[in-house]
Amino acid sequence: MRVGLVSPYPWDVPGGVVAHVRDLAASLVELGHEVSVISPVDDEDAVLPPYVVRAGRTVPIPFNGSVSRLVFGPVSATRVRRWIHKGAFDVLHLHSPDTLSLSLLALFNARGPMVATFHAANPRSRLLAMMQSPLQVQLEKLNGTIAVSPAARKTIVEHLGGDAVLIPNGVDVRFFASGGALPGWPAEGGALGFVGRVDEPRKGLSVLLSAFASLRASRPSLRLLVAGPGSLPSVPDGVTLLGQVSEEMKASLYRSVDVFVAPNTGGESFGIILLEAMAAGAPIVASDLDAFRRVLGDGAAGQLASVGDPSSFAHGIASLLDSPLRRTQLSAAGRSLVSRYDWSVVAVEVLHVYETAIAMHSGGVVEEPEAVTPDLA
Repeated sequence: MRVGLVSPYPWDVPGGVVAHVRDLAASLVELGHEVSVISPVDDEDAVLPPYVVRAGRTVPIPFNGSVSRLVFGPVSATRVRRWIHKGAFDVLHLHSPDTLSLSLLALFNARGPMVATFHAANPRSRLLAMMQSPLQVQLEKLNGTIAVSPAARKTIVEHLGGDAVLIPNGVDVRFFASGGALPGWPAEGGALGFVGRVDEPRKGLSVLLSAFASLRASRPSLRLLVAGPGSLPSVPDGVTLLGQVSEEMKASLYRSVDVFVAPNTGGESFGIILLEAMAAGAPIVASDLDAFRRVLGDGAAGQLASVGDPSSFAHGIASLLDSPLRRTQLSAAGRSLVSRYDWSVVAVEVLHVYETAIAMHSGGVVEEPEAVTPDLA
């Protein structure tokens, strides 16, 4: 099968959707399929896999409580059409066509077997409100719609009047399980870990830092590893900022901590960092968000804390630090639960959707007769 994947966000900037597209592409290649990915790339010197096609650099656009880096417009539409024509794909897979992205351009400029995956839970999206009618017309061209979570599916149903099959994000369980701890970690006095954009409020680092400060009052040797882009005005004692890290370094972080903490305050449709941490065997304390609760099996595979409440997080973290048995139990539960999300399982489910889409057409993916850039006026 010849598959075209469209990434809305830059390949060289860490993020959940990009990680999903990257791992899906690798899984499809491993299963023997031909894959081409078109994606923005911001770094001209970035080393890319041979199947990634550059689609230009991005511009920052506020979206869903954060700043997304997107590429859009007539020039991008031309690049997408050229890629579609050259690719002669059996099926086209668009990711997040509900953003001002390459996926939206591909949706308007292609026909034939097409599948879309919706990643975000964003019931108040201005873009969806503006484009509800034109998007509904274009979505009729899709032969398969995937939502990564019930929250993402709810967004589709409420805004676009459609429905979707639920196929969760995947994780390379073997990769994260095989990571080695960073030199000198875990810390003798206890170690916590955080992964996410440091200066993005909804990732909740400020909540964790408040909890960490209160814990340090009675645990002065406790340390915190923080990985992710962005900076802090000042770095508290006991906190180590790693900055933006490679996948290998991230896997090592999960193996370097006694407790991994996900203090996110909202806007999450899934929780890929939780899957990664579980695959690595890290005990977890996470915000009691609906998306996180589902991933953690209603708390069976991780401790849940009140959203945005530093004292609740401090209590949850302390209870795990004081109970090696409880940490071992959560680690075992996480490893068991995460196997359902391994890419060896998820990729096959996606392929079934592809096969259904292809069966509904007599030919492959082609460009629309005329180039289209959606008018948002």
